[in-house]
Amino acid sequence: MEENVIGSVPLFEALAEQDQSELRSVMTETSLRRGEILFNEGDPGDRLYVLIDGKVKLGHTAPDGRENLLAVLGPGEILGELTLFDPGPRSTTATAVAPTHLLELQHKDLMAFLDTRPELAKHMLRALAQRLRRTNTALADLVFSDVPGRVAKALLDLADRFGERTDEGLYVPHELTQEELAQLVGASRETVNKSLAEFVSRGWIRLDGRAVLLLDVDRLRRRAR
Repeated sequence: MEENVIGSVPLFEALAEQDQSELRSVMTETSLRRGEILFNEGDPGDRLYVLIDGKVKLGHTAPDGRENLLAVLGPGEILGELTLFDPGPRSTTATAVAPTHLLELQHKDLMAFLDTRPELAKHMLRALAQRLRRTNTALADLVFSDVPGRVAKALLDLADRFGERTDEGLYVPHELTQEELAQLVGASRETVNKSLAEFVSRGWIRLDGRAVLLLDVDRLRRRAR
């Protein structure tokens, strides 16, 4: 992994090159296979992670055993940072949904770094605020949007973060199973599959395994409102 890789991470891009190198020197590399768990809900939190390549899902299991997918994170995003500001057990389970490479940073090393560079804490709080904003939007959608609208919105969000422009449309390798996509929008797999089939029949999307090709983004945006 390149030494200057953290310079491409929004959280650290404002740091001087010397500071980036110093921070990188105390970070270690971690690799995960698809389906491998990075940490479990309830585990003690003593480090944060920077996602360099791949995708990680954050999930929560209810007391009755039902699973809820809270977020899918991609390159440049951080995870496990909540315990830095509020020490305690992990609030989610983090699982790789694709081959993934991360940098991990012990909290004690980060706190020592923050003592001399407080501006980095502002960037971390901004990242937390963005995550909270997405969570609030998702909660509002559960109340006010029907399932097809939530599916359309989820596809557009995944496209904004992971989409690749092609001649046919916007190709989105989200790496999620149908069950995981259903957990992401808070609905049953059968209901989500029905919505996807409707979008296919209307010519808005084309399904391709753990990916989707968005053929009519404007129609999806209108349906997501």
